[in-house]
Amino acid sequence: MDTIAAAPLVSYRPVYQRSPDNLHVCYKDKMRLSYSQHPMFISDFSGRGLKPRNPRVNMTNLYSAKSEIRAFAMELTKEARSSREGNRFPGTLNYVTERSLGPKLWLPPNKADDPSLANPLLRQERMGCGWLGVIFEMEGVIIEESSDLENRSWLMLAQEEGKQPPPGFILRRIEGMKNEQAISEVLCWSRDPVELRRMGLRKEEIYQSLHGGFYRLRAGSQEFALNLMKYKIPMALVSTRPRNHLEMALGAINIANVFAVVVAADDVHRGKPDPEMFSYASQLLNLIPERCIVFGNSNSTVEAAHDAKMKCIAVAGKHPMYELGAADLVVRRLDELSIVDLKNLADIETEFEMQETEVELEEDPSTSTSIAVDFW
Repeated sequence: MDTIAAAPLVSYRPVYQRSPDNLHVCYKDKMRLSYSQHPMFISDFSGRGLKPRNPRVNMTNLYSAKSEIRAFAMELTKEARSSREGNRFPGTLNYVTERSLGPKLWLPPNKADDPSLANPLLRQERMGCGWLGVIFEMEGVIIEESSDLENRSWLMLAQEEGKQPPPGFILRRIEGMKNEQAISEVLCWSRDPVELRRMGLRKEEIYQSLHGGFYRLRAGSQEFALNLMKYKIPMALVSTRPRNHLEMALGAINIANVFAVVVAADDVHRGKPDPEMFSYASQLLNLIPERCIVFGNSNSTVEAAHDAKMKCIAVAGKHPMYELGAADLVVRRLDELSIVDLKNLADIETEFEMQETEVELEEDPSTSTSIAVDFW
């Protein structure tokens, strides 16, 4: 930098003569040049430098002054550049950089992510809320439920076996259970596996004879299932009925090709409120439980779905809506829902882990006695 920068010469007017009061030349607050240190009596501006009026001036002082002016010009250039960058990027914003995050990833954790997938588009699709599955119950959701026939079949079986007829609260308790599970754990009629199998099959025969093979779809269920097929959402059907009776019912209402997975009583060991049916259905659908939505009509279904870490939508029918408040969503008909409602429900990350119970500290009896004595 051979020439003196134009910034200090234009912005600041130098003093041409020495002041009688020995004033100092001020180019800025940070830099003060004294005439006593640098006696510059400037007269002309001759291209590459300043031409002093007095030829006897010390050139060493002149060169030192020029170097300080050059340094000051460079400082002004840096300040102007930093001020322009500061206006462009305000300092009030808190920018998050990759280094500031440390060992954590910048993306939130997603349980649906599968790092083993080689295709990044498939990984992105899995992490979206559109990757979900639906699990339907048969009775009370897809077809109309006849709870009176269910209770009558249990009463007739008790009469045939010479057992005491179960009361009403016991019949409500065994709703949704497998026949063998209800007979052995609730009714306590037998523990022999052979007898449990025989009485369970006999109870289903009584129910089918009372039912007559007449099945009726619930209002809005078929339209909702066809809408899910349109958006390629996989569906599963679960029931505590035997598989042959379940296939007969699906053929009667002509929706057997709708469900990709059918789980019957023969496929699981326990029924509701155990989450075994729903967990097995999610495995067959190749979906994680957090992205499965269960449709049921009772509180036992809600309990089993939440135990399986799934969302649950209750369909009011046999039970009123106010009794199904434990569900994530309660509707009267399936066609009241849309695909957006299912995606919003699947996008919610609900934690179903059991919280650690706090250990209660036992009081020291001596302390409690002393407090009581002091009180009295």
